[in-house]
Amino acid sequence: MRDDSVRQAPLAMDAAAFRALGHRLVDQLAESLEGVQRGPVTRDESPSAVRQALDLSAPLPESGMDPGPLLERTAQLLFEHSLFNAHPRFFGYITAAPAPIGVLGDFLASAVNANVGAWTLSPAATEIESQTVRWIASFIGYPVDCGGLLLSGGNMANIVCFLAARAAKAPWNVRERGVIGDSGQRLRVYCSAETHTWIQKAADIGGLGTDSIRWIPTDHNLRMNVSALGRQIEADKAAGDVPCMVVGTAGSVSTGAVDPLPDISAVCEEYDVWFHVDGAYGGFAAAVPDAPDDLRALTAAHSVAVDPHKWLYAPLEAGCALVREPGLLRAAFAYHPPYYHFDEQATNYVDYGPQNSRGFRALKVWLGLRHAGASGFRTMIAEDIRLSRAMGDAVRRCAELELITQELSITTFRYVPCDLRPKLGDPAVERYLDSLNRHVLDRLQHGGEAFVSNAVVGNRYVLRACIVNFHTTQADVEAIVEIAVRVGREVHAERIPDRDDPSQRGPIGAMRHRP
Repeated sequence: MRDDSVRQAPLAMDAAAFRALGHRLVDQLAESLEGVQRGPVTRDESPSAVRQALDLSAPLPESGMDPGPLLERTAQLLFEHSLFNAHPRFFGYITAAPAPIGVLGDFLASAVNANVGAWTLSPAATEIESQTVRWIASFIGYPVDCGGLLLSGGNMANIVCFLAARAAKAPWNVRERGVIGDSGQRLRVYCSAETHTWIQKAADIGGLGTDSIRWIPTDHNLRMNVSALGRQIEADKAAGDVPCMVVGTAGSVSTGAVDPLPDISAVCEEYDVWFHVDGAYGGFAAAVPDAPDDLRALTAAHSVAVDPHKWLYAPLEAGCALVREPGLLRAAFAYHPPYYHFDEQATNYVDYGPQNSRGFRALKVWLGLRHAGASGFRTMIAEDIRLSRAMGDAVRRCAELELITQELSITTFRYVPCDLRPKLGDPAVERYLDSLNRHVLDRLQHGGEAFVSNAVVGNRYVLRACIVNFHTTQADVEAIVEIAVRVGREVHAERIPDRDDPSQRGPIGAMRHRP
């Protein structure tokens, strides 16, 4: 006889089954995570091979399957066919190794399944996010009474700050009348040539258009030229435009360069322009005594973007936007009056950013901050910086590698065969070295021993190693030097026809492939 008090749903699972599956999955993940450091960073697989291995061409099944084997097999396949940023020799891009407590935090957050858009729907989660924002601000020296919220990453954190600046600095109600208003004036934003591409997305999404961006040149250290910034603002004001926002970079993606933030702040104050700091990568280094002094000036910014999934080692996704005056976030996004709950003002994050439905991102960050404490994070960030400097020193000592830059925890370098070092600067040799290092990178990324990315610095194509990984050791740093030299020699030896005269060679693409 059917029991109408119990609904039979295909996705339902009783407590005993959930407990058994969860225990088995955690045991499997613990074993797999432990093995990451002993295996390759990634495997040299084609997209079609990955699709075939995971049976991703199969049609939607009509009938379901037992969740036990489904979870076990899926976990196995993911660990067999993924790139691991938790590997101690993953030096690519700026993606951190995930803290184990953050992994468990995501599990817990999913179980609660709070919609952190409205306080009523997420009382505990909302208050945890509010405290997380205050703790992040405190850690980097920003005012703790600021406004802020968690977002998917640096792009969205920066874009939220951009839209707050747009609403605050337009001389008209930009939300009602649009970005041109009635006067025909144009809003202008200023950033260096090293600024991340989020700025183009923001100008596009915000309706200013990418032509509104004023690209300020950099000095030989890839830092914004503040004199040029002042001149450009003066010229735009004289033309009737509205200088709206200046972006200072606290750790560029390519090299880790930090703009002269105190000087930029002074210019913004002089011209009444919104001062924003893109600290998605380097902002958290402001907490470390040995970091560049210019980072301390982010405390004076109108807004700051940081990424907990970078140097707070939180699992993806976790970005954070901070705005000095909390009301300016509401002014940029809210369409509701402030909500009061029993005479207490409640935070509804739907009014502080673009999302209505919002996941409980803050929990994994909050747990990490409680687990390690501020001193623990300062120690880990400082160690990443120390290891990057040690990598720079090791590269400098190597006759076949050329150190290009070392800032924060990013080291850039290139492979230079000994026979070509006396000819550096020769246009033909430089073209060859660019091609050579492109192919060195390709082989490194597919080889699985270590993973680096690339940058273009001073018109030179270089290898780029970034350390935001609490698993990385001195031995891993030294290994990348040996690996890069060995791979560089292999690639250089495969050049044809006559490697003694690079100016007479064909394109690097003429290399034969490895057997």
